[in-house]
Amino acid sequence: MTAGTPTAPEIATTPHTPTTPQTPHTAEHARGRVRVEPGLKRVRAYLGGELVADTTHPVLVWENPHYPAYYIPAADVRATLTANGKTTRSPSRGDATRFDVAVAGHHAADAAWTHAQSPLPELRELVRFEWDALDEWLEEDEPVFVHPRSPYTRVDILAASREVRVVVDGVTVAETDRPTILYETGLPPRYYLRLTEVRTELLRPSDTVTHCPYKGTATYRSLDIGGTVHEDVVWTYRSPLFESLKITGLVSFYPDRAEIYVDGERI
Repeated sequence: MTAGTPTAPEIATTPHTPTTPQTPHTAEHARGRVRVEPGLKRVRAYLGGELVADTTHPVLVWENPHYPAYYIPAADVRATLTANGKTTRSPSRGDATRFDVAVAGHHAADAAWTHAQSPLPELRELVRFEWDALDEWLEEDEPVFVHPRSPYTRVDILAASREVRVVVDGVTVAETDRPTILYETGLPPRYYLRLTEVRTELLRPSDTVTHCPYKGTATYRSLDIGGTVHEDVVWTYRSPLFESLKITGLVSFYPDRAEIYVDGERI
């Protein structure tokens, strides 16, 4: 997520919805602690184009209930880790020893940590890297943005024949009877419209950009209604990730910044 981006629902922080226990620590996570389970993807991380870590045995750790972090087996770390004297505390994971990361002339300060004395034995031989401190992350051979994808998040994009109307300051700014609806685990439906169904003369450019590991990079537009500019009401994915290609070039509106009516009922 770029600096200054709106804290709105298109930023993917969706809750996972497991249906069966994966590890003995599932119950602990349900009590507000941490969930741990093995990942199945090859994961690589880079700094300055140099390989920092490469593993086929990542561990997914839900440090919060919304999405996991990758913990990497220490044996699969290629960079040099130097303890910097800092520690942080976590009641559920144990004290963390902090490290600076160096690889082939590139350096990232305070970018990794370990929980060598963790009450969770699964974490003791693993390294956690600060996601944004490294330049690129790959799941298999594809880049992933913002955070790891949760195995419990699903995106369905369906053509529909619902009547959708978008109103701002009493002005109808978009209307359709053939929206595309995006359903994403843990989020309300998002209604996408074609630009030909939007009053494009009201749109104004915005510098805001957000990134989603499930959909890709979104750009934004503001709305000018009678001289009043409503910032970042509209977003679009011009080149979404493969699994979200059906929303390419379509636009959607934030329901907390516009009135959205579906079949006559405001959502």
